[in-house]
Formats: sequence, C-alpha cells, structure tokens
Amino acid sequence: MRRLELAFNCFFQALSQLTNQGRAYLEGTYISHFSGRLSADTLAGHQGTVSASVTKIACDLIEASWDVDRVAIESFLLSLAAYVRERLEREKKSKQTVVVTQLNVIPLLANLVVLLDKPEAVDLIMPLFVESLAEGDASAPSLMRLKVLDAVARMACLGCEKPYREVVVLLAMSYLKKLAAIGSPESNSLTREAKMELEQTLPTAFLLIAQGLKEPTLRSDYRQRLLNLCFDVSSFVESKPSRNGAVYLGPLLPAVAEVCSDLQPIQDVDNSLQKLFRNLWFYIALYGLAPPIQKTQQLNTCSRFMASSRSHNVLQSISGTDALNEEWLSAVNQLALCTPPLVVTSIKWLEDEAELVALYNTKTKKGSGTERSSGVQRGLLSAAIGGRLSVASLGNLSGVKATYLLAVANLEILRLSQQGGVIKNHNDDLDYTSLLTSVFKYLESTNLSPDLHQCLTAIVHSAFDAALAWLDNRVATSGAEVVEKERVLVSHACFLIKYGTHREESVRELADKLLIQLKEKFPQVLWNGQCLEALLRLLSEQSGARPGESRSNLSSRTTMYHIHPRIKEWLTRALAIAPCTTHGLLQEYIRRVGSWQKVATLLSGIECDTHNFSTENVPAVAAASAAAAGDGMSSANVKSVEIVSMKRLLDGSLGGLPLTNGLQSKETSIQLGFHNSSHLKQKSGAVTFLTARYVQQMQHYLTSSQLGQPVDGDQFRATCLQASALLLCDTEASADVLPEGALQLLRLLCWCPAQLFTVEVMETGVFVWTWLLAAAPQLGSLVLAELVDAWLWTVASRRGLFAAGIDNSGPAAVLRPHLTAGISNSPCTRDPVEGIMAHRLWLGFMLDRFEVVKYTGSDQLLLIFRMMQGSMQTSNHFSSHPAAAGSFFTLLLLGLKLCECSSANGYCTETFGASLLHDHVYRAAFGWFSVEPGWYQIPIEGMAKEEAQAVAIFAQFLAQDSFEGVCNSEVLRRSSRNGSLSSPRSPTQTQVSNHPVWEKANNDSAARDRRKLLLLLCQHEADRLETWAFPLRDHMQLRFKPNSESWGVHVKTAWAVDPRIALALVARFPGALSLKTEVASMVQAHIPDLVNVPQALRYVVTPSVVKEDSEVLNWLPHWASCSITHALEFFTPPYKGHPRVMAYVLRVLESYPPERVTFFMPQLIQALRYDHGGLVEGYLMVAARRSNLFAHILIWQLQGEEAPPAEEVGKEGVNVKSPLYEIAPRVIQRIIDSFTHEAFTVYDEEFQFFDKVTSISGVLFPLPKESRRAAIRRELEKIQVDSDALYLPTDPNKLVKGIELESGIPLQSAAKVPIMITFDVVNKDGDHNQLMRQACIFKVGDDCRQDVLALQVIALLKDIWEAVGVDLYLFPYGVLPTGYGRGIIEVVPNARSRSQMGEMTDGGLFEIYLQEYGPVGSDGFERARNNFIVSSAGYAVASLLLQPKDRHNGNLLFDDEGRLVHIDFGFILETSPGGNMRFESAQFKLSHEMTQLIDPSGNMKSESWEHFVSLCVKGYLAARNHMDGIVNTVLLQVDSGLPCFSRGDPIGNLRKRFHPEMSEREAANFMMQTCADAYNKWSTAGYDLIQYLQQGIER
Repeated sequence: MRRLELAFNCFFQALSQLTNQGRAYLEGTYISHFSGRLSADTLAGHQGTVSASVTKIACDLIEASWDVDRVAIESFLLSLAAYVRERLEREKKSKQTVVVTQLNVIPLLANLVVLLDKPEAVDLIMPLFVESLAEGDASAPSLMRLKVLDAVARMACLGCEKPYREVVVLLAMSYLKKLAAIGSPESNSLTREAKMELEQTLPTAFLLIAQGLKEPTLRSDYRQRLLNLCFDVSSFVESKPSRNGAVYLGPLLPAVAEVCSDLQPIQDVDNSLQKLFRNLWFYIALYGLAPPIQKTQQLNTCSRFMASSRSHNVLQSISGTDALNEEWLSAVNQLALCTPPLVVTSIKWLEDEAELVALYNTKTKKGSGTERSSGVQRGLLSAAIGGRLSVASLGNLSGVKATYLLAVANLEILRLSQQGGVIKNHNDDLDYTSLLTSVFKYLESTNLSPDLHQCLTAIVHSAFDAALAWLDNRVATSGAEVVEKERVLVSHACFLIKYGTHREESVRELADKLLIQLKEKFPQVLWNGQCLEALLRLLSEQSGARPGESRSNLSSRTTMYHIHPRIKEWLTRALAIAPCTTHGLLQEYIRRVGSWQKVATLLSGIECDTHNFSTENVPAVAAASAAAAGDGMSSANVKSVEIVSMKRLLDGSLGGLPLTNGLQSKETSIQLGFHNSSHLKQKSGAVTFLTARYVQQMQHYLTSSQLGQPVDGDQFRATCLQASALLLCDTEASADVLPEGALQLLRLLCWCPAQLFTVEVMETGVFVWTWLLAAAPQLGSLVLAELVDAWLWTVASRRGLFAAGIDNSGPAAVLRPHLTAGISNSPCTRDPVEGIMAHRLWLGFMLDRFEVVKYTGSDQLLLIFRMMQGSMQTSNHFSSHPAAAGSFFTLLLLGLKLCECSSANGYCTETFGASLLHDHVYRAAFGWFSVEPGWYQIPIEGMAKEEAQAVAIFAQFLAQDSFEGVCNSEVLRRSSRNGSLSSPRSPTQTQVSNHPVWEKANNDSAARDRRKLLLLLCQHEADRLETWAFPLRDHMQLRFKPNSESWGVHVKTAWAVDPRIALALVARFPGALSLKTEVASMVQAHIPDLVNVPQALRYVVTPSVVKEDSEVLNWLPHWASCSITHALEFFTPPYKGHPRVMAYVLRVLESYPPERVTFFMPQLIQALRYDHGGLVEGYLMVAARRSNLFAHILIWQLQGEEAPPAEEVGKEGVNVKSPLYEIAPRVIQRIIDSFTHEAFTVYDEEFQFFDKVTSISGVLFPLPKESRRAAIRRELEKIQVDSDALYLPTDPNKLVKGIELESGIPLQSAAKVPIMITFDVVNKDGDHNQLMRQACIFKVGDDCRQDVLALQVIALLKDIWEAVGVDLYLFPYGVLPTGYGRGIIEVVPNARSRSQMGEMTDGGLFEIYLQEYGPVGSDGFERARNNFIVSSAGYAVASLLLQPKDRHNGNLLFDDEGRLVHIDFGFILETSPGGNMRFESAQFKLSHEMTQLIDPSGNMKSESWEHFVSLCVKGYLAARNHMDGIVNTVLLQVDSGLPCFSRGDPIGNLRKRFHPEMSEREAANFMMQTCADAYNKWSTAGYDLIQYLQQGIER
C-alpha cells in the first residue's frame, strides 16, 4: 500500500507540472477523471499521502483552470456537491452510512473550497450543503451529516458574508434544537451520532469559525452571536431546573474565548456587548465553570449546600477538583484575559438587578430552595475571596448579587492570576499595562452600598494576591524572563502609584495598601527607575485624579498631606536597602527634568534620614551611598542626606563638555552644531575624538600613579564625570554595540579607581558607577564584569583589605620588635588604612548592587558570586589590620547573603559553588581570630561606631545562618520568588548529602561546636569594638557571656581549625584561668607543630620546664623569634640563666638591629647579674662591635651601675653589694679595647665633650650662688665643638653644632650643683643648616635610673597609642645616666612649670589660658584646651599604671601649645614622699583648676569631660593589650636597687592595675570610675597646700 501511495503521488505531481506548463486542454480530461475516481471506493480508508496529493493537485488544477475553463470547474464542484447530497438522501432513506463519502468527498470538497479561497466557489457549494443540512433529520444525524457540519464550518470562516451568516444561523439553530430535544421522550433513543453532534461536532464547528474568521466586522458579528447563543442556552437551561447548565454552556466556551481573543479588557465596548459578557460570566459563576481559584481553601462554610449539582460544580471551581473538562477551563482562563470589566451603567442596582434576576430565573426556585441557593452563592463568594469576608457578613446580599459578585471575583482573580495580571501593548512587546485597571473600575462606580464596597474591596485584594502569587512562583532563569517579571512588577507599581492620587479617598487608601503589599513582597520596585519616576512625577503634576480628569480633583492640601508622606516613605525605604542605586536614579531623574532647581523646590520638604539604616544595610553601604550622592565619607556618618543635595547633576555641558546626554530632546541632543542628518559624520568624528582624549587622560592618571606621583582628586573627578557623560550620549546603546573606544573608556572608568586606590578616587568611582548604572541599565552586566575583574586584581596584588602580612598589620607592625614579634621593615609605601577604606566604599557599592540584583537571579548575581569566590580563595590573604574589621566582616556578610540567596532561590549549589563559598566564609572568619585582638582609631568621626556595627550585623546574621551547603529537594522545588533574605529559615530542612569540607555539617557535633565557637568569637568581637566605639556606656548589654565550663570544648574546637586561634583565645579572654590551662595542655601535646608560632613560647618555656631541664627546651633553636619584651622575661631569676633559654634569647636579640635593642639597655645591663655563662656579655660585645651608638649607650649605662665613691659608702640607701660593681668596669674596658681606631676616636670625642660639660658642676659647688652663672660661661668657653659627629646622648638623632654660652644656668638641688646648658643642634637626617635649640640638665649627685625606667614605660605607652591612633599625648623626654649619681636630662622645650606660671599671675589655670590663648570659644583657646585634655588623659593613664607621686605644681609643665607634661619620677610604683605615707590617694592628679578647663559644667556632664574620659578609657584599653611587655620591662629592674622596688609587691600590683581579669567593658567602667574618683579629690588639693607651705611651690 505504501508503494501504491507513492506511485499515485508521483502521478499527481506530473499532472501538476503539465498544468503549470500551460497545457490547459488536458484539464477537462483530468477533472472528469477525478470526478469518477473520487466517487469510487478504491481510496476508502486511506487519507494519507494519496489524499493529500489528490487535494493539492486538484486545487492546483482548479486554480489554474479557473479563468480558462470555469464551466468545467463549476461542473466538477457541483458534481461533487450533488454526489454528497445524493448520499445524504440515500442515508436518510436506507439508514446506512457510506464510508467512502465520509472519508473522501466531503473533506476533499471542503479542502478545495478552503484552499481556493474564492467567494464564487463558496457561493457555489455552500447553498447545497446548507440546504442538505436543513432538510436532513437533525434529530437522528449520521456520521456524514457530522462531516458536512464540519465542512460548512470550515467554509464559513473564509469571510464570505452571506454563507457565513447562513452557516452561523444554521449551527446556532441546530445547537438549540439539540438542546431542546434533551429531556424529551425521544431523547432516550438518541443515537451516538446525535449526541456527538451536540457535544462535539457543533462546538467544534463554532470553534473552527472563530479560529478562521479574520475580517474584523465578521468577527465582531460572530462574537455578538456567540454571546447571544450562550445567553439563549443558559436561559433555556435555567427554565429547566433539573438541567446541569455546565454541560451545555461549557462546550461553547472555547469558541467564545477564541473569537474574543482579539479584545483588550481595558478597551471600551458598548453596553450591549458588556451586558452579554456580564451575563456569560454570571452563568459561568452559576454553573461552576471557572477554573480553581482557591486550591487550598477549605469550604467548611458551604459544605452543607453541596447536594445540588449546580453547587457541586461551583464548589469544584473554588476548591480545585478536576471533574470539569480541561478544555472548558482553559477557555475560561483565556476568556478572562479579554473580557472587559463587568460594569454596566455604573451598577445601578435598581435597574440591573432586575436583569440579573431574570438571568437567575428565581420564578422556578420558590420557597426554601431560593434561600438555600442564595446561601450557597454567599458561601461560594466568601470562599472565592479567600475568606476575607465571612458568610455571615455577606448576609445582606441577595442570591443574585452574590452570584454577580462571584462572577466578578472569578473573572478578576483569573485575569490577574495569568501572565502576571498584565497585557502587552501592541506597539511594544516590552510595554505592559496592569489589569488592575479593570478591577479598580468596580470601585469607581457611584452609589455603592457599604456591603457592595466591602465585597468589591475584598475581590480587589484577592485578585491582587493572585497577581502576586504568579510573580512569586515565576521562575526567572534567563534574561528575557527576568525582564518580563520586572516589567510586570513595574506595571502594577506604576498603576498603584497613579491611583494613589485618585479623587476617591477609599480608592487612594486601597491603592496605598496594595502598593505597600507589593513593596513588602518585591522590594525591587523601590529602586526601579520607572516606578521612582512615576512617583516623583506626582510632585510636579500634583494631580490626584485618574487619567483624563482635571487636576482640581485633588487639592494642593491633599497633595501635601498624602503625596509627600508617600514619597518620603518610599525613598526612606529605598535608601535603607539600596541607597547607592536610589541616589543614582534620583540624580538621573532630576537631570532629565532639565532644571534641577524646579525639582529641588518640589523636593525641599522631603528629607530621608539615612541614620536609621535597617539591619540589612551595613555602614559600608552608608558610606558608598554618600559617595553616590556626591558627598564625602565623613558627611555620611554624621548627618542626614537631603534629596535636594543631589543637585550635582550633569546638564549636558559638564566640565566644558559640549555634548548632552541622549535622554534629552533631539533639539538639544548635541551642541556642536550637528542639527541634521548631514552632520552625523561630523558628530561621530567628534565623539570619537573626545573618547580618545579621555582615554588618554585616564591612562595618564594610571601612569602617574604607577610612578608614585600624586593624582589631583578634583581633576580626576572632573575627567571621570565628563567621560561618563560622553559615554551616555547614547543611552539606548547596548553593551554589544559599543564601539571599541567607548568600551576602552568604560573599562578605564572601572579600573582607574581600583589602581589609584584612594578614598577620594574611590568616592569618584562609586559616583560614576552609580550614574552609569542608573542612566544606562543595559550596561549593568558589562560595568559589573569590569568591576569584578578589577576587584579580583586588588586581591591578586594584595591591596587594601587583601594586604596580608605583618607589614600591613597596623599597630602590630609599628610596635615591632619591642612589643610584637618580627623585624621592622621600611614603612609601607601605601597607607594600609587608606586602602582598607577604599575597599570599604567599593564593598558598600557591591552590597548595594547585590541587594538590587538578588531578586532576579541574573548574570550580575553570577558576577558577584565570582567576585566572592575569588575573594575567598584562601583564608590567610586578608589584612589583619584592626581597621579592617568592619570591612572584613562586611565582605563575609556578603558571602553569607549570597549563599543564602542561592539556597532561597533554589539555585543548585553544586553549580554555583555555594557550599564551597560558605565554607570559605567560615574559614576566613576563623582566620580573623587567629591573631591577637588589637585596636585602631580610624581618624574619621563615627567610624568606630560603624566598625562595631558592621561586626555586630555579621554576628547577628551568623546566629541565624542555616545554610545547609547542598540544595535539598525542598529548595529545588522553590521558585526564584523574590530572593528576599528575610524569609524564615527552617532548621529542619533535610540535607541530602554531606558538606564538601566540614563533612556532616548538620549532624556532626564537631561542626556544631565550630559554629558555636565562631559565633562566640564574633559576638565577643562585636562587644569589644562596641566598647571602643562607646567607651562611656557603662550599662551596655553584652552579646557574649562566658561560660567557664565550656572552655575545654572551645579550645579543642579552635585547635582543630587552627592552633593560633586557640592561642589568641587567651589574649581575648585573659581572665579565664581554665582557658589558659587548656591551651597550655594543648601546646604541650603539639609542640613540634608550633615552632613557627612565637605566641606559643610562653607555654613551652616556663620556670618549671627550666627547673626540670625538660627535653622540650631542645626545640628552642628552631623556634620563631619573639618580641624583645617577651625575650627579656627569660633573663629573670626564675629561668636561672639556662643555656638553651639564653641561647634562644640572644638569637632573638641578634636578629634585630642593635639600634632597636638600645631602648632596653637598662634591662640588658641588669641581665648581667644572672649571666653566669657569659652569654649576655657576649651578645653585648658583639652588638657593640656592630654599632658605635649601641656601644656608647652601653658604656654610659654601665657607668651608672659602677660602685659608689668612697665618700658615698655608708650613707642611707647606698648599696655596696651589687654584682654589677665588678661586671660594669670589666665590660666597659672590653668594649673600649674592642674599638677600632676610628670607633675609638668617635667614642673619645663624644665622651670627652660631655665629661667636660658635666664636670662644670663640680667647679661650681664651692662657689657662691651669685657667681655661679658667670663661672658656667667661663667653663663653657673652654669647651670647643671640634667634631661633626657629636650628638646628644639623650637623643642620638640630634647632632651638636655649638653651645650657647649665655644659656648656662645653675639649678637648685639638695646635693651638688646641677646645671642647664642649651645646645645648637640639627637633625641627623634633616637639613644641617636648620639649627634648633635643645637644653639639657646635667645632674650630679642624683640617681637618674628610676626616671629612665618611668620614661621607658611612658615611651612604650606613647608608641602604643600612636600605633593605635588614639589622640593621647605624652612627652618621654630623654634621660641618660652617665655615672654614679650623674646623668643628662633633656629639658622639655618651650615649657614652664605650673609653679612658675603662678609666680606671674594670681589666677588659676583657666584664667592663664584665657590670657594666653584668647576667650572661650576662640580657635586659640579651644585648641589649647583640647591639647590640655589629650595630654592630661595620656598622663592620667600613665599615672594610673606607674603611680608617680610628689605631683606638686613644680613637677607639672605646660608647653606653649597648652599641653601638660609630667617630670621628675623620683617616687613611682610603691614609694611616695614622707616616708611612704601615700598622702596622694588619687590615681592621678586632677585638681580643681584642671577640672575647670576639662569640665566647664563642673558636674562631669560636659562634652569636654566626656571626651577626656573616653580618651582615658581608650588609652587604658590599648595599654592592656600590651600588659606583658610593659610588665616585663619593669620586671627586669627589680634587683637594680632602685627605690621604687624597696617595698611591697611592685610587679604584682602593677599587673593588678591592668586588671587582666576584667572584660573590655568592665575595664572601661573601671577607668571611668577612676576618673570620677580623681575629680578634684581633696588629697590632691591638700598635697599642693603642703608643698606650698613647706617648699613655697605655688598652688
């Protein structure tokens, strides 16, 4: 048979070719042949290739012969039609069916007519078919009749008006007749064909006509006829109460939906058609033909009415059962998209309800049946609107009204549940119109009763929920889908914004409620440019009417009290979530308006407070937001951002650029004279020229930066803005059509801020990037891709946040090697804090961008994911600088947000690598805690607060983090939704596989312990930084509460991650004794693994280990070097000078330059006491040979340890039994003997010079006081400065160039005669022509070694505070003992004692400052007051630790800048004047006159007092971090014989004053209490009075 079909096909193709060749004389023969063959039975049952070929060839023959031999063609067609009619009559008589006719002739004839598409053919054939059908027995149709019905339907859609009308009338009458026959006695014997005609053939015929009709007039007519037919069918069914209307109306719905498909629901239609639609939907609701609209709604309220079939069908449409025909349901869905609102004559119920009552046919439903039916409708209505109104609340509605409202609910809910509730405009596929327009029309009707209004409002809410549900379930996985979803959201939002100014208050309130609901569900509308523009346009229009109405419908007063709060609320929230993007859109809108002054006037009353950023916004976003708004970083932290501040617009001539942005009108699109098409080439050339110029300028900036040359920030900003304006000349250009020059310029705009990398440049970058993304969103992916590449370049080049290593660690690097381990290298060429702050701005911008794109799942989200993966490659490439805390944890926060976003949106984590990223975030977080905690005061107001806030936000997010690491089935079922990170986190989600790194993350107890530990550390870090940011909050709620019982688990957990974390725990929690024990045991068990960790040494080398001579000490030759202060501890007696320990210490000291060790020369000399093996002496000799300066200082210090002269032996306090008395001379001689000739010459010149100066004191002693000054001059004239290498022993960086002969002054002393000499000096590394004056006191008969110790501690404190950046002042003036009872003391320059000041005035300190610096409030006075506060705070902390006494006004100096300096430390630690009576009970001196300057209020509540106390607290906290180093510096002097160690427990009490057992908050409270206690204490005033009475020292 297959071969036969192919043969026939070939034959027919040959015939067709002959016909096409013009051989028309054969056509009659062919057609006659067809006429005979088509009526034969040979092709019965085969309508495949042969049938198709026959139809096509016949059509070709007829079409080719139509004008040649039309008579033959008509004869042929008529013969076929006659044949069909003959067969119909024969079937009617014989009741038999001829299969061949059904299968061949009728379809062929219909196909021929349709393919020919000629009205003459239709007019020829159609009457015969119609007549045959009209004369046939419709009550008992045959299969052939059904085929004829199908054929006439196909021919009717060709657009021939008369045949069309005949067919439509015939089909409608046939349907009604068939319907009327149902239920009659004859209906019981209906044939299968008769039922098929009613249920299938006729509905299919209606549908075929609806699909085929193209002519608008006929479609409109057919639409009207079908709707009328539906009404007739429903009316007939209603007249027969026992009938199920759904069965008869349902088959017509596909045709109705098809013929109505070209209608727009928002277009106006005449009342008659609108009533027909209302009637149709009324019956759809009545018969339950609507698809499910509340699948999960439980219909308990109406279950008792389910007895009737009608109720059952309606319940199906509500509850979602699938009993109804799917084709009908689909048709209803389609119909919902094209039905106009069911609003007729403004819903005048007195008129329309009568019509609806007729539809409802209540005459046939009397008595209780009517009440029951009405109750069912009310119950169904309540269920359809989601139970928003109970059945009881709908009791006043009649059954008719309830059914009508149910129809409205069905229509509007179905309408908005499809395609997002929008329709596409015909002229633009990307322009949508919200179908909320339709549903709101019901509320615009007049004379609505409260019941109706309440119900219609509930319908609006339900319909809107349906639209939101569509959006919520919309999976946007491609760019087109993302754009579609965004357009749908925008159309709804813009509609609601517009209707928020409606004349009716109820409509306005409803629009506002829905808009709030939309913003809560999909926050991305907040920063959508179209929505924001629609909102802001309301200000300029001030129109509250709906479209087409006059502006007077809403008064200006209403505008003020309604529009402005809405805009403020909108902008406030948008700025809280995505401030950078919002600022960019605002600026772009204002620029597009043309004149910013006009818009600024409208916006002047609106302020958006960016202080109250939501938890989702970290401080980095606020800083980036300020940059995006055109403000500096500092202003972002201290003030609100007003919208009118965004007047930094680009008006088309920015910076002299003659091109305007393409968003302006064509008339002003270019100002170079290119006003018509003839100048396009000139314009293109100008743009190319300008692009090349800006590319060259940007490249010049990069070159200058690489050469280390400064870049002018203002010039760079101007260039970037002009270049951006040039790029945006054509804002419609997409990324793939940008010319190469524009692409290069865009790349440079993204890369220059990354390579220049300063805060100022980065602010410009953020501003430009924000503008580019706002003005040309189509470039978003390209811009972000370049930014991500630039970010990853900073990672690879170790910039800013990624500047790892000790050299970039801030205070730890600065304090090397004295207080921290490591060799101090040359200072970094780049300020690490500058880079960190630049990264912080950039990170804020990226976080803002993430908030924008996370709802879409677009390629920009993938780019951010790539950025995070590159940033988290390892956990040890991050900067450990304390200033990086906020930025670092902000970056980790972005990582966790990204992981949660991928999980919440259902993105596969295996594809995105979210599991690995999540693991890297945790590892990086642990890495931050592998170093000991530090402080850093960033010199930007409010920055400390923001750093603490950033860490607190991360800790809060970490506490809620439930990311599982692998997509589970639940996540995969979830759609993209809106990507909101505020969705509830389920801790019970089932994990389908293990974590790729942590293994069983949810079930492994070790993993839970790791998470607990990380959370503990983060919370403690947040508390610690919050204490630093708010030092005066004494009642702060701490996030971390230590539990001593859990330290063992925490230590083991930390050790498993990184041993350094466990070691750093001790520094973070120094008061936890059990913690130290656990760490010590872990160190002892893992010693070989820790040789590169200096911090572990204190647990390895202990007095007990040394006493036992443990094998552990064998590891010391391999151990990393520790700090000098840590090494000094091993010189003390508990370590017994063990050779291996001493060898390690000396190796540490030898690893540092001798000049760096010189600071601790007193401690090294004391170590000679215990140097039984000569190792210390050997180191000193080697270091002395390496450095002349080291040798000189060593000799001077050793001379101070020599035995007292014979006349001093036997005096009180003189020690005659010191091992150093023998060691010092020997070592001095060894050093001198080791000098080379040149070294000895330098030594001899230096020491001879200052010995001569010191010996003057001996000359003066026997002379009377009045002649001593002249004697000093005579002696100084004898001393010549013959060497260029002379330096001040107290400050080797100052070279002595001469002596001022008139400067010699004899001083008062109880011993011999000290003198003060002034030298002319120059800086060793400075300009030798720039002379300076430096006075020195040469003491004879006084022991200066205790002053040296006190000033060592003060110098360490000064170094600590400078490294930390705390604004505290100390002046550790130089003191050097040069022999027994001799020494040189630097004089504080430009300073005088308080006693000297009192001799010149009777006023107090406050009055003296007024006289010298001006009135209160003047710059001079306030500067001096601030200098006094910072110096007083510095010495307050130093005094607390050192406990210096004898603080009378002669020992307090004030320099010419108003700073306080303490001198004379003869009584420190445990000693005090008057036989250690400790009369001065305050921890530091804060007399009444001092408080007058510090606290003008006098009640410790002034701002300056709080500033003073906060400085004290911060200074104390910073000093506590280096407690061990300070204590070790003092510890080695215990056996020196200094008076400060003569009583009590000076070392133990010094350690106690640090209060290591306290937390940071407790220590801050302690310092606050200490300040309050010292405030004008009576003992301070009493001691000043005693000194005045006894010594005459001015009070």
